Amino acid sequence: FLARRTDSAFCATVAKRLHMSKVNTPPIGLNRLSKYMTNKDGKIAVIVGKVTDDVRMMECPKMSVCALSFTENARKRIVAAGGECITFDQLALRAPTGSNTVLLRGPESREALAHFGKRTTVTNPHAYDGVKPFVRSKGRKFEKARGRRRSRGFK
Repeated sequence: FLARRTDSAFCATVAKRLHMSKVNTPPIGLNRLSKYMTNKDGKIAVIVGKVTDDVRMMECPKMSVCALSFTENARKRIVAAGGECITFDQLALRAPTGSNTVLLRGPESREALAHFGKRTTVTNPHAYDGVKPFVRSKGRKFEKARGRRRSRGFK
């Protein structure tokens, strides 16, 4: 809405990221978030995605965070530190053009992406070749039969 009404690049970027698929809106942990927000007092962190808790971090600094969603523990820790968790509707009322905000993203390369594979097309027979299977172990007895080896007559 604001991307059409205002000519700010911030609103256009947020609108673009809101339309992205789930794979392209990775979550961000509290530890990474606090690292990005050091020396940025009074600014609002804006994440188009989910904010997750990080158990490795002992205490959470005070910060204002705007995100699509928060995990239960992440919200508790931010509020307990004296910070606040706001929605995009509240952000639109506070900073319509994105002034005093820091637009952040989660890490693009996550471990989960290793299991996904490329898109399948008629011309791409190797769609799932370099894909990491959800296997307990890589031993002789684990998923080494038909469909995994050319010598077993089917691949």
